[in-house]
Amino acid sequence: MRPVDAQTVAPLLAIEGLSIPIPAGGDRNYAVENINLTLNAGEILCIVGESGSGKSMSANAIMGLLPSYMKPSAGRILFHGKDLLQESESALRRLRGKSIGMVFQEPLSALNPVMRIGDQIAEVMQVHGVTDAAKVEHRVLELIEYVGLPEPRQLQRAYPFQLSGGQRQRVVIAMALALEPDILIADEPTTALDVTTQAQILALILRIQRQRQGVGASGAAQPVHPSGMGVMFITHDFGVVAEIADRIAVMEKGVLVEVGAAQQVLNHPQHPYTQRLIAAVPRRNDEVRSSPDDRWPVLEVHDLFKTYSSGGGLLGKKRVVPAVDGISFAVRRGETLGIVGESGSGKSTIGKCLLKLIEVDSGKILFNGRDIVALTQQQFRPLRKDIQMIFQDPFASLNPRQTVGRIISDGPVANGKTRAEAELRARELLELVGLEKSAFDRYPNEFSGGQRQRVGIARALALEPQVLVADESVSALDMSVQAQVLSLLHELQLRLNIALIFITHDLRVAAQVCDQVLVMHRGKVVERGTPQQIFDDPQHAYTQQLIAAVPGQHWNPYSTRRVA
Repeated sequence: MRPVDAQTVAPLLAIEGLSIPIPAGGDRNYAVENINLTLNAGEILCIVGESGSGKSMSANAIMGLLPSYMKPSAGRILFHGKDLLQESESALRRLRGKSIGMVFQEPLSALNPVMRIGDQIAEVMQVHGVTDAAKVEHRVLELIEYVGLPEPRQLQRAYPFQLSGGQRQRVVIAMALALEPDILIADEPTTALDVTTQAQILALILRIQRQRQGVGASGAAQPVHPSGMGVMFITHDFGVVAEIADRIAVMEKGVLVEVGAAQQVLNHPQHPYTQRLIAAVPRRNDEVRSSPDDRWPVLEVHDLFKTYSSGGGLLGKKRVVPAVDGISFAVRRGETLGIVGESGSGKSTIGKCLLKLIEVDSGKILFNGRDIVALTQQQFRPLRKDIQMIFQDPFASLNPRQTVGRIISDGPVANGKTRAEAELRARELLELVGLEKSAFDRYPNEFSGGQRQRVGIARALALEPQVLVADESVSALDMSVQAQVLSLLHELQLRLNIALIFITHDLRVAAQVCDQVLVMHRGKVVERGTPQQIFDDPQHAYTQQLIAAVPGQHWNPYSTRRVA
């Protein structure tokens, strides 16, 4: 962690008394209320908070990107002495991209799907008056290489869908850096990325921020920022914060509750909300969990194979990809088996195979000794209630036109329960997962992400399954909500003696909740063992790489050492 120089120079950016009211009808009056914050040259300021805390709203106010129905009612945002809130739209357009660059959370949404990558980077420069075609092309290739993307000449002709999530995020960063801005605002730029890709993006942002020299559009080396570019990094993950922050600002429900040097906030948080956020960070659970009751596995997988045909890509070649390549494992009732790996490792494909949502090429899946691979969909239907899934995106997996009560009770009704019996059970389950009775008559859009995930859990439990497959079920949730859902799953598993297969890309979460862990890479299990074995003595190079990429390991949730 780098010390912040004590300077008396004016900050790059100063937010003074900013308030943004919420239109009437909500439970809060302000999205952001009386915020005072500064960003200095050469500094990485991390703004931390959960969904609805106002951190992204503050960034959008800086960029002049607030929705039309939300206008600041008080305060100033000073950049080089000018109040951005008083600038015209045309003046803000000149600043966006040139003086203040922004990296958004979801790169696929931030990129034009029908424009080639090179053209999108070039457009940033052309909009700001760089019209020399040769210089633009040179700068595009230079930026693609600078952000660590391979084969710039070939990649500049690719479309966004042909790139991975991490590659798309690098393209968005290249666009934000095209005109060497004074400030880079990064809004949750690593939330949806695998742990190793996340580590690469964090390292890239650090490298860019620390660089004192740059290459201009002319191609000649020239000073960019004598004191360094200022970076405002917005996140809800304190592990990420521990990796990169110089200073930390913590926001809760639109209010700035704590600001300080990274070491101070991470190691000695003062505000109760900051303390709760830090306490919710997933951490190692070294307690030995009690052995499952049943001697025999409820689910066994033997030598499972599943391939996909991959078409096109940058090289235009079709090939057969082994998504699941000879996988074997077993899980007993009351046991949690973690399947860990990055995107493309095959872990979610295993979950779909277990529920017969896709057909397997070969192998056996034994449920209570019966091979379900050999069953037709009609033969498997009576068993479907016994193997249920909690999906990653609870909003997409819930019918928006049905009430929560109907969503939970439809499954039991389809399996022979009367509507009255099913609805009574649904009300019991809502209470079991920690939701109010009134949730029964409400619709999914009326709930937060964490509450919707609880509805998804209740729906899965309504059929009283013996096996529950949780596919990235907490990856999209805020840390404190994630901690609540993980605690709920563990409590329900103990109470109902369910076998849980927990699919995740986050080793921190796996280490906290799993009895056994399988590490997957390119369709194969490369390592298996207890979380303690995996973390303390990883044998395979890929496992070592995953563990090394876990953010914030030098910080005390992962060891007894403090941030230096």
